[in-house]
Amino acid sequence: MSGNRGVVYVAPGKVEVQSIAFPELVEPSGRKANHGVVLRVVSTNICGSDQHMVRGRTTAPAGLVLGHEITGEVVEVGSDVTTLQTGDIVSVPFNVACGRCPMCKEMNTGVCLSVNLARPGGAYGYVDMGGWIGGQAEYVMVPYADFNLLKFPDREQAMEKIRDLTCLSDILPTGYHGAVTAGVRPGSTVYVAGAGPVGLAAAASARLLGAAVTIVGDVNKVRLAHARKVGFHTVDLSEDASLADQIAAILGEPQVDCAIDCVGFEARGHGHSGSHQEAPATVLNSLMEVTRAAGKIGIPGLYVTEDPGATDAAAQRGSLSVRFGLGWAKSHSFFTGQTPVMKYNRNLMQAILWDRIKIADIVNVQVITLDEAPQGYLQFDSGVPKKFVIDPHGLLAS
Repeated sequence: MSGNRGVVYVAPGKVEVQSIAFPELVEPSGRKANHGVVLRVVSTNICGSDQHMVRGRTTAPAGLVLGHEITGEVVEVGSDVTTLQTGDIVSVPFNVACGRCPMCKEMNTGVCLSVNLARPGGAYGYVDMGGWIGGQAEYVMVPYADFNLLKFPDREQAMEKIRDLTCLSDILPTGYHGAVTAGVRPGSTVYVAGAGPVGLAAAASARLLGAAVTIVGDVNKVRLAHARKVGFHTVDLSEDASLADQIAAILGEPQVDCAIDCVGFEARGHGHSGSHQEAPATVLNSLMEVTRAAGKIGIPGLYVTEDPGATDAAAQRGSLSVRFGLGWAKSHSFFTGQTPVMKYNRNLMQAILWDRIKIADIVNVQVITLDEAPQGYLQFDSGVPKKFVIDPHGLLAS
């Protein structure tokens, strides 16, 4: 095996499927990775975080191989790997983690101290995340495989549910992390900002955790229609009615117990005049307004340290006009950062395998070929209510 192809970031607004090197058991530093495996990619998903890079809103370099949501089949095993063998079907947490540092030992795998020389935390195919090659490709290398990989217990069962299980690498644990850190519990009223795939995964997670009412807000009417179709209440933030008033129309009061930000730094303003203008702090500020006193706000939405496409100089440095005093006055708790996928993925796998959650239907998975990936990026960026899943080898189609 020597051929490989992957989705490569070329320039703002442009990705291409190109020939890339077949993966070797080598770390970005050049050190031998006998702890790793090579996977034949079974499925790999387009994520909203990828779109931030493709829009030119990060410092991602041209030539970056994209893709951090990966499910695969083991085809090569490093000499130090003891728990996996060729033929195993596995889910890859988007966090690259060593399993040995203090953060990994506490299962804070989103901020592993060993896999990225520049800062805590690593990820596949992502800017400033350690140089690990992305998995929107035919083959990919995964390091520290014994620690990182979640092996599915039965190959046939896994392939039957692969449209759901592909969501375990990122969006389902990320949505679940948002719900957990927002304090969702049985009987909670929950507001989720953002009706994209992560927002819908957060809403589904809130329902799984026993929320009484889950409300999803967005400015995209098509995505809101899909959210209603799969059973959630919605508020339309392109309308002039305030978020608090729209919540009150549903709950009878203008506040919720818990709130989850699944939008991040490319947020837009509310109302007819504001919904087409960027306002990167608007979601955080609105969540503080509608979350009850002493409530929690989970923030799985992405915020970056540098945003070259921001509308003002402060936002370009990651500085936002957040009404922190309001959150302080209401004794809010905020929880941010990359999701530590391994805290949740095994239990969420069981929820999928035992039909406790139908996440592929909720996020509207659409399977495409590797060659269709550039068109998938364009469609996703247009705001369609779909989660694009790339099938590099035609295994899902068959």
